[in-house]
Amino acid sequence: MKLSRVVSVVMAFVLAVVLSAALVSAQSGAQSASQSPREFSPQGIDELRQSASSKTEFTLDHSMLVLASKLDSDNEDLRRVIAGVSGISVHNFRYARPDTFDPQAIELVRDDYHKAGWMQLMNKQAINKNEKSANAGVTDLWVKLENNAISNVAVLMTRSREVDFVVVSGSISPVDLSHLGGHFGIPKIEGGVEVPNTAPSR
Repeated sequence: MKLSRVVSVVMAFVLAVVLSAALVSAQSGAQSASQSPREFSPQGIDELRQSASSKTEFTLDHSMLVLASKLDSDNEDLRRVIAGVSGISVHNFRYARPDTFDPQAIELVRDDYHKAGWMQLMNKQAINKNEKSANAGVTDLWVKLENNAISNVAVLMTRSREVDFVVVSGSISPVDLSHLGGHFGIPKIEGGVEVPNTAPSR
């Protein structure tokens, strides 16, 4: 058997193991999410989930992220970012028709983060040339600060027929999200992110 064929078979096996572990984690994470005192879940996410025609949701802990990152062993930036991440929760909601989810649910998510004291760094509208609607998508990004350091990052990306909600826990900069984009089911974030000044004022 050729070496390239052997490598392909091994990589496929590893990927299957990672995906299987992800499914197990998703099931256990779904059962314990409501019981975890550290995980903040805005009320609007439940409304977006209920109205979706299809949904994909899973949670990866640190050990699973390390295992999955080995599939891209040449990406040093990805491994550096994962070293400080304790977990990632990904929620993808799809809708049968454009603009069928309740926009008030999106506003409820934003309001919940505001009331919880999270800092909003981005509320950016993107125009997709392939979309007929000018409002092709909006990206919101929040960070939670503990002891003047970022402890959690949440991203909400809305498009006409799809909503992505991602929460990253651990020591991570919003700029590092660019390295996570395209991995673990996390969509890529277009454009730059402003980094907050977390140093205490004098």
